[in-house]
Amino acid sequence: MTEMVDQFNQEHEDIQVVQMNSRLDDYYSRLRTAILSGNAPDVAIIHASSLPQFVQNGYIEDLSGPAKIAGLDWKVYNQAGVKAVSFQGKPYAVPLDTHMLVMYYNKTFLQQAGVLDAEGKPVLQGGEAGFTHFLQQIRQAVPSGIAPLAQPSTRIDAVWLWWSLYNQLQGGGKFYNADGTKAVLNNPAARKALNYIEGLYKSKLIPPNIPDAFKLFNEGKAAVLISGVWATGALEKNASLHFGVVPLPTIYDKPAAWADSHTLAIPSQHDMPKKKREAAIVFMKWLAEHGAKWAEAGHVPSVLAVMDTEAFKSLNYRSEYAAAANSVAFWPKQTKQHSFIEIIIRQFERMIYGQQTPEQVLEAADKQINLELSK
Repeated sequence: MTEMVDQFNQEHEDIQVVQMNSRLDDYYSRLRTAILSGNAPDVAIIHASSLPQFVQNGYIEDLSGPAKIAGLDWKVYNQAGVKAVSFQGKPYAVPLDTHMLVMYYNKTFLQQAGVLDAEGKPVLQGGEAGFTHFLQQIRQAVPSGIAPLAQPSTRIDAVWLWWSLYNQLQGGGKFYNADGTKAVLNNPAARKALNYIEGLYKSKLIPPNIPDAFKLFNEGKAAVLISGVWATGALEKNASLHFGVVPLPTIYDKPAAWADSHTLAIPSQHDMPKKKREAAIVFMKWLAEHGAKWAEAGHVPSVLAVMDTEAFKSLNYRSEYAAAANSVAFWPKQTKQHSFIEIIIRQFERMIYGQQTPEQVLEAADKQINLELSK
């Protein structure tokens, strides 16, 4: 990002951008405070999953007018990303990327297991049985200390995987009822996906007590890692790791993977000069159009044409999963969605440690979320 800002400043003598960095752990609370106190930045990065509360509270501007003046064409972007930044038909941010779950694999271990084809891609059949057999073949062939599949025992990774598989099922992916007043997670499709994930932990195809799955894979102690595309930029710096990456396998009816997006928004500042607002849009538009540089971190650019550039094609790995950005599953647009995900995480952790069943997980999650929704 720093390199991109520097390049923009060199190319635009009439517009100069000063970059401000902030830790993620308190970023959103600090941004809200800055907006309320009138000290907001002219442009802010906001995850698509965090946009609903900013839109509902009037903290960011509707970009319809400014985008039109700047000649920003929403058709050039990945349409799943455009949908994620739109509320009641109006765009409130410019999508910068899509970052979703993908599957990393250690080529050495997969070759030992005989599940790597001549092109260096994993060989696995569809369905639950196909993916389970793939991991079993790996377990039988690799040293005993190697994890067939690395997933943490705590935090959000298992929830991301469940949301992905749940959305792969026909009729799956529902979080709320039609009018958004009740959670409806305790249903057959959600249970099916969660039962399968619990089985991977129970069978120890995902070994117990993994605190850091990325570290395990990066150190060559795991055959497969399901994580976000942001891991690509870090993993490729490890010269001793012979790895590949593919989209998340389609275990059920259709491709789907959890995703989010970094987006660019203009915090509400009623006294912002028109010229500055137009300059902000020029900057946001430019960043998205130069997404090949941003893709070095692993993310999939939002501007579709970037994928055809030599700058993007010259990057290893990214083209392997770029098309998966067209079949992603974002979280629903709910202002309290983040706190509801925390509820689900806590219930999942209890399941992973054998304290409750998948049905109890979803039943408890529904109950707690509905209690919050009724307040």
